[in-house]
Amino acid sequence: MLANIKGSEDIKALNVSALPGLAAEVRRLIISVISRTGGHLASSLGATDLILALHYVFDTPRDRIVFDTGHQAYAHKILTGRADKFATIRTKGGLSGFLKRYESQYDAFGAGHASTALSAAAGLAAARDHSGSPHRVVAVVADGAMTGGMAWEAMQNVGQLGTDLLVVLNDNQMFISQRVGRLGRILTKLLTLGTVQSAERKVELFLNRFQFWGKKILRVAKRARVMFFPGMIFEEMGFHYYGPVDGHNIGELVEVLGYVKGLKGPVLLHVVTKKGRGYEPAEDAPTSFHGTPRFDIETGETAAPPAQGKPVPTFTSVFGKTLVRLAEKDRSICAITAAMPEGTGLDLFRDAFPRRYYDVGIAEEHAVTFAAGLAADGMKPVVAIYSSFMQRSFDQVQHDISLQKLPVVIAMDRAGLVGEDGPTHHGVFDISIFRTLPDVVIMAPSDENEMQHMLATAFDCRLPVLLRYPRGKGCGVEMDAEPAPLALGKGRLLARGRDVNFLAIGNRVYPALKAAQILKGLGIDAGVADMRFVKPLDGDLVRELAAIGPLVTVEDNALAGGFGSAVLEFLNTEGIAAGVLRLGIPDAYVEQGKPEELYEDLGLTADRISAGAAAWLEKKDLVGNNK
Repeated sequence: MLANIKGSEDIKALNVSALPGLAAEVRRLIISVISRTGGHLASSLGATDLILALHYVFDTPRDRIVFDTGHQAYAHKILTGRADKFATIRTKGGLSGFLKRYESQYDAFGAGHASTALSAAAGLAAARDHSGSPHRVVAVVADGAMTGGMAWEAMQNVGQLGTDLLVVLNDNQMFISQRVGRLGRILTKLLTLGTVQSAERKVELFLNRFQFWGKKILRVAKRARVMFFPGMIFEEMGFHYYGPVDGHNIGELVEVLGYVKGLKGPVLLHVVTKKGRGYEPAEDAPTSFHGTPRFDIETGETAAPPAQGKPVPTFTSVFGKTLVRLAEKDRSICAITAAMPEGTGLDLFRDAFPRRYYDVGIAEEHAVTFAAGLAADGMKPVVAIYSSFMQRSFDQVQHDISLQKLPVVIAMDRAGLVGEDGPTHHGVFDISIFRTLPDVVIMAPSDENEMQHMLATAFDCRLPVLLRYPRGKGCGVEMDAEPAPLALGKGRLLARGRDVNFLAIGNRVYPALKAAQILKGLGIDAGVADMRFVKPLDGDLVRELAAIGPLVTVEDNALAGGFGSAVLEFLNTEGIAAGVLRLGIPDAYVEQGKPEELYEDLGLTADRISAGAAAWLEKKDLVGNNK
């Protein structure tokens, strides 16, 4: 059937009894492709039946369906004319792993971060009300996204507006990892109330028979049931609540959606699904199959690359292990995550020190201010959040941490280019964003050994610290026996050049070293400094190398306001005349692709760095003219 499905109209042409078969075809395609490319598997398998029922009942793309993030939306892509391109998902030039407005007219709103769907859907509904259009708006929100404060801000606003909007709460009983928080307990309770709700419906049907007094009693009863039914928190916020409904019974879903489709005002439909549905390994290990690398379909085992020599640890694992070592000696160290213990490496800390570990759910803003409160009373909190997610917490870092000079360590994993997740997840703006704040320390390790020392430095300096580091493996360097603090604001000169010197930061230090070797083969004597700190900048080292000759800054952050800009500002303030070439991320969003492909395109590999520097030196006629 799938070969004939190009959109909503083709799905509607089928009998409801044929939909489970179509759902099975969609799942087979998702499993087949993601086993070869990697991607977000468990959530999309869990939401397949729900998405199929939505497209069957609603008139998409005229009716707007907004998804929270895109982890659950692979079936949506396949059913809306992109099945033949699905094999290209998350590859360079292929389909995005998330929703994109300019990829398809069916993608009503793009997003890669959680808790945005309700706000966006409310805006779409308000715009519809202004235009007088009769189309409908649906927000599909996973239960994990409901822990984000933005979702509840939208809920209260929608309840106040009273606009026609259907919110489908896709309750898969998990975030990426196990669900935490009070909302999770409420949703769990709801699943046990089936018989009570059945009795309630019978009472409602009985009272509705009596035109006058029956309806009055029913209104009172509906108010009173808030005391007895946990789900009625949504009713109190102005929503009509229905559910829970089996999210894998497509016939029932179609029937219920057909009913609520015509209801007026805000409606919340609670649908219960299972992550990984239809693929046993993903059902058994949904966290592992949330974002999975390539795997063997028969066994579910990850297709690990062949071992080559000594295993190299990831920056994330070095962070997690070092934090545990430091916390063993210092009982005031505590750790906070926003629903991503495994992704940030804090699962090690969680298992070692459960009383000093806090998972606040998908609530990055709260996580940061919560950490500020801990620091204000003597604790040493570290908040581990991906770089692109930290963008949400700028106000909290500025107002609650920086302004008060509170010693909070913010560990920003996935800094720089993350690869196949694309522009919603690339961590290429954090230096530009946070460098503007007074009294903060920003540092980036060039390798895994520096990673452990920088974490020790972060706790030692007793200042607000932002530690940024990349996704993936380190450089295979020897690890010192113990993590030890570095000199604050001091870089290290790896090689002094007579013709040009690279000032590199973070994971571009080693490519800069290789670029310097290439330039020496061309007769250009190049040096390299591992600057270590973006803020405070090592002005003495910059001054020393600027006195020799031209400088080339290399970073994996946006050039606008980034590390290279900090160097230019310093030179300008000091009145130092020096030729400076800045290499980094240009003023454009970087699409998805393998990191090595993207760094090549951006001119940030060793070959491209050396070629760019050589061409610039030749154009400026700077070689041999050093001071």
